Amino acid sequence: MMLQFLHKTKPKVNLMQPELNFLTDIALQAGAMLARMQDGDLDIQLKGRADLVTRADKSVETFLIDQVLSRFPTHAIISEESGSHAGDPEHQWFIDPLDGTLNYAHGLRYYCTTIAYARAGQLQMGVIYSPREEECFTAELGKGAFLNGKAVQVSRAESLEDSLLATGFRATLIDTPRSNYNNFLRLSRISQGVRRLGSAAMDLAYVACGRLEGFWDIQLSPWDVAAGVLLVREAGGTVDTLYGDGSLLDGKVDILAANTRVFQALKTVLNSERGL
Repeated sequence: MMLQFLHKTKPKVNLMQPELNFLTDIALQAGAMLARMQDGDLDIQLKGRADLVTRADKSVETFLIDQVLSRFPTHAIISEESGSHAGDPEHQWFIDPLDGTLNYAHGLRYYCTTIAYARAGQLQMGVIYSPREEECFTAELGKGAFLNGKAVQVSRAESLEDSLLATGFRATLIDTPRSNYNNFLRLSRISQGVRRLGSAAMDLAYVACGRLEGFWDIQLSPWDVAAGVLLVREAGGTVDTLYGDGSLLDGKVDILAANTRVFQALKTVLNSERGL
């Protein structure tokens, strides 16, 4: 189902930079594909411990990449399943056709499609679409963050004691110093609670609209976070690398996002026991 807030515009060909409506349109189509396919034969394959890929991941990614390249054939793309697609580094796309594959494969509703576009290394626009909830989060640099066309902002909670947080755990880091369990336990004692919901992109969208006060995670990928980073910033929140090093758009990503009132307190707690 296409959401009513989307204002259709006549497609333009060979634009150097996309319009937000284009990202939104293909994200809605991708989400509809995911919802239709969820109850079918997913042909689930194991990429690693608790790391699945389904027929839907591959099919929807192919659709999204084809859509982007049909309009912007010289642009570069980095996507979860097929990796990097060479192109002009001035124009970079980040695509995750299905963030929350484990949830999806088990019939849960908490998953999404996420797409972002960056020019010269700066995020310009991003979309996160949750098809089962019919919630489409959009952001464009300097123009705010929106949920189904309505402006959103991060929460106004002023302390960790008043905060609901989210995080995740990499199965490959269990029983290592970077397992994230110690941080989970410590912040569970300090905050109102810590949730592990299973989709980093959705967690960031929920920070942007004030449902969560903060989110952190370790060893994510740029396609997991790119759209969400812009959403949180445009909603008035703060996003940075967890330890102040590395990048949010390259390599393995350690990330912290929160409303501005609790960001520093959350960062202090998380940095006090940094995994090696």
